[in-house]
Amino acid sequence: MKLRLVITIGLILITRSIMAQIPALERVEPASWWVGMKNPKVQLLVHGNNIASSTVSLTYAGVKLTAVHKVENNNYLFLDLDIATSAKPGQFKILFKKQAGQVLSFNYKLNQRDRSPNRAQGVTNKDLIYLIMPDRFSNGDPANDSKPGMRETKVNRDSMYARHGGDIQGIINHLGYLKDLGVTAVWLTPEIENDEPQASYHGYSVTDHYKVDPRYGTNELYKTFVEKCHALGLKVVKDLVHNHVGTEHWFIKDMPMKSWVHQWPKYTQSNFRDAAVMDPHASPMDKKIMLDGWFDHHMADLNENNPYVQNYLTQNHIWWIEYAGVDGFRLDTYPYNDAAYMADWARKVKAEYPHFSIFGETLVWSVANQAYFTQGNTVNRGFDTQLPGVTDSQIKDAIAEALNGKDGWTDGVHRLYSVLAQDFMYQDPTRNVVFLDNHDMSRFYSIVKEDFTKFKSGMALLLTMRGVPQMYYGDEILMKNLSNPDGLVRADFPGGWSDDKENKFIARGRNNQENEAFDYIRTLANYRKNTTALQTGKLMQYIPQDGVYVYFRYDTEKTVMVIYNGNDKPANLHTDRFNERVAGFNTAINVITNEHISDIKEVIVPAKTTFVFELKK
Repeated sequence: MKLRLVITIGLILITRSIMAQIPALERVEPASWWVGMKNPKVQLLVHGNNIASSTVSLTYAGVKLTAVHKVENNNYLFLDLDIATSAKPGQFKILFKKQAGQVLSFNYKLNQRDRSPNRAQGVTNKDLIYLIMPDRFSNGDPANDSKPGMRETKVNRDSMYARHGGDIQGIINHLGYLKDLGVTAVWLTPEIENDEPQASYHGYSVTDHYKVDPRYGTNELYKTFVEKCHALGLKVVKDLVHNHVGTEHWFIKDMPMKSWVHQWPKYTQSNFRDAAVMDPHASPMDKKIMLDGWFDHHMADLNENNPYVQNYLTQNHIWWIEYAGVDGFRLDTYPYNDAAYMADWARKVKAEYPHFSIFGETLVWSVANQAYFTQGNTVNRGFDTQLPGVTDSQIKDAIAEALNGKDGWTDGVHRLYSVLAQDFMYQDPTRNVVFLDNHDMSRFYSIVKEDFTKFKSGMALLLTMRGVPQMYYGDEILMKNLSNPDGLVRADFPGGWSDDKENKFIARGRNNQENEAFDYIRTLANYRKNTTALQTGKLMQYIPQDGVYVYFRYDTEKTVMVIYNGNDKPANLHTDRFNERVAGFNTAINVITNEHISDIKEVIVPAKTTFVFELKK
């Protein structure tokens, strides 16, 4: 009897211990949805201690529970709901009746869709994107710097690997600065929870898909951020990671099934060779390691062939659009994802939001490699990815070569000409995002070896190029460093913290050269914002001659002539060669200086300088 009592007490204690770790009903995701969606189906993930032993029921007009899926782990259920067009906004109870008679309930909410015209509006070649790493931009709310219970609670601005305290409120505080600069869209590296023990400030090790990291703010504050951006005419790009999650993610700590992630006999890292995906002669194992290998020991590789994983990710991303009203998605590590799933994902997002913009990160090594991932089957892939655009790293590298390289048949300015000449590979190259640097690579000012003339030339090329231009925070004030390691290019924006000695958000806090850089970019960015020729206009380029590269952006309203001298000495350019585009124009305005050019037949261009002229009759 005594032994039986000890065993019983032990079982009770074990049961209580399990339930302390996983509540009887820990979470239902998504915890809310909307009526009137194009796709009437939604699959709820339910997590709770032994929840699979429950009988599930609900009663609500227009909502039908069509299936209850049990999986390997009894702590999960997946519920399929069908929401009819007749369903009305409101709340209803989902009941979970346990075998012992216990009944758990969850209040599920159906919302009315917000159909305001400035939501999910799309980010296009009419925009200029400004990329921000929230932890390193500005600390607007020091009260959220440390959150008890999280795995990393310290703020240490002296460490490039630690958190520095930047947050969403800090970004809100400086939206006026971005508006003045000429920015029209803001892209944040992932702001959702990254509760890893260390070095997850960058945001790419998500641990909760439905929660803004408390050290950045709240879901409500993120929604407010989007609304404030829209009120100022700024759009918002949300950064997504399909491929992997942090190993401290709650659903990795207690996985629904073994096939939730890619499993290997021993830890296997991706080979990071995108060519294995497209190589017709590739080893199947090379391709598998590329796609299914893990990014890092602390980044679990999700199995996108698993239909439950697919539903979870797709619904989460649609949930954020509908909840916050963001305007576009940037897709991290795009080549590492399952292609069929990503195409299906894109079709579902586009069906709900026809104007929404999507671009994938493709840090690859040729134009063909980039085009391979874009929609339209333009390079004989035999498959339509449904991906509208990519991050155009080939333009980035070509601009750097034009600025730093020596003139040659395929070198120097000829590299940029050649890359643009391959635009025939894309369904629409104007949907590509063009950039000079970002959070994963050396800063542009350091790439040009802190040569201010080259810096200005590169910015002029970026802001007059076809596609969607993107800047990295601090480019406009000459922030620098080489990416060795990445933390060096993720420094704090001076003035974003109350105890900063310098405030470079304001003119008097910047030195003369920083102000010149800021004013140069602001002038050109605001000119671009008001010049359709630089947004949606056609591009005509001419084969470089004697190290000088010339192209035109034009429409029925304006013609803009861009001249770059890649030589180390001044060039005397005779423009009669460009008669197709300059015929009928006699004078020009220098867009940067507002200087009137009385005769455009001959132009003297200083070394490594870019001129941007608006032609006049």
